[in-house]
Amino acid sequence: MNPILMQKYAEFAVKVGVNVQPGQNFIIQCPVDGAEFARACAKAGYEAGAKRVEVRYNDEKVSRLQMEHTKEEVLCDVKPWQLRSYLDYAEDEGSVCILNIIARDPEIYKGLDGEKIQKANLAQRKALKEWQEYTMNSLIQWCIVAIPTVAWATKVFPNVPEDEAVEKLWAAIFQVCRVNEKTDVVQEWKTHTARTAARRDRMNELDLVSIHLKGENGTDLTVGLADDAVWEGANEMAHKTKVPFIANIPTEEVFCAPHKDKVNGIAKSTRPYVYNGEIIENFTVVFENGKVISHTAEKGEDLLGKLLDSDDGSRRIGEIALVPASSPIRTSGVLFYNTLFDENAACHIAFGRGYPTNIKGGTEMNTEQLLEKGLNNSAIHEDVMIGSQDMTITGTTRNGETVLLFEHGEWAF
Repeated sequence: MNPILMQKYAEFAVKVGVNVQPGQNFIIQCPVDGAEFARACAKAGYEAGAKRVEVRYNDEKVSRLQMEHTKEEVLCDVKPWQLRSYLDYAEDEGSVCILNIIARDPEIYKGLDGEKIQKANLAQRKALKEWQEYTMNSLIQWCIVAIPTVAWATKVFPNVPEDEAVEKLWAAIFQVCRVNEKTDVVQEWKTHTARTAARRDRMNELDLVSIHLKGENGTDLTVGLADDAVWEGANEMAHKTKVPFIANIPTEEVFCAPHKDKVNGIAKSTRPYVYNGEIIENFTVVFENGKVISHTAEKGEDLLGKLLDSDDGSRRIGEIALVPASSPIRTSGVLFYNTLFDENAACHIAFGRGYPTNIKGGTEMNTEQLLEKGLNNSAIHEDVMIGSQDMTITGTTRNGETVLLFEHGEWAF
């Protein structure tokens, strides 16, 4: 791993992605294998003026042991201090911002009881819902970046020695995140986000009520948009702190809120999806009036069924995202087995909860008001990729005009 590039990556993630402000509390969540990178991010946080930097380490191998040996009722008993450990900082003077550093083994829970894992994860999300509102509503700055681990790297590059696999994954991450020695990373991202923002703004100008996605693999899906839906993409503004940030690094998407009752047709996956540490491949879902009424998959069909049965909202979608086939993630030729990257390789939908920020004035609305607008509600938000190089996407405007949005997998404007 090139230490100069790692430092550039860390500084960009902290000073542009999270955009830490003087006097803010700064939380870094990181796997134990990423301690060196976490230290670089902590240093960058203090350089940006953070009042306090707290690093919280996690160990997915311990998480596997817990899932394997802890009783289900104990796993689902999430103690109140876990929520307060975040809210105490969020409610503190100066508020808080957070960087999530991820480096997951895509199959960490392979072979374990999927239903037990599902229930434990849902209990955790429910218990931390008040904190999750800070990020789902973009009240504060938040950002997600990824770093390699041996388990993840050897999944992506299975036929090379471990050390070489890790180096190859570092190189792939730097490439798709526009991090290199010859260019100014910040300027590269300013150019990229400006281009993405222009497309986002154009989508909002069109005043669309629905979009239609059609691919040669059989995807034929009409997605009605929620009432007062707003397209987002590039960077965004934290509503509480009034500071711009980039939520996902990398990001290539322009996304919006579907109407939970107005999605019809067939969607077929174009990339594998990792859920609860196991892989779902080559799946098909059929929607009727917003709800998945049938599903199949070549691999992980039962797992897909459990995802779709998570709660009342998990058979509906909360996000539709448009990503061009020329995305650096797709053109890299690397299948990352990680949603942060793979969702930015192709157009995608998300089963489960929608973002209130995708509704005009949505961050000021309660759940019932958002449901009235058509925004889906669920404990989950799981992105699955359905875009391809041959995909055509058209939109229908409020006055009934049909507009070409994508042709041969690329933006038409």
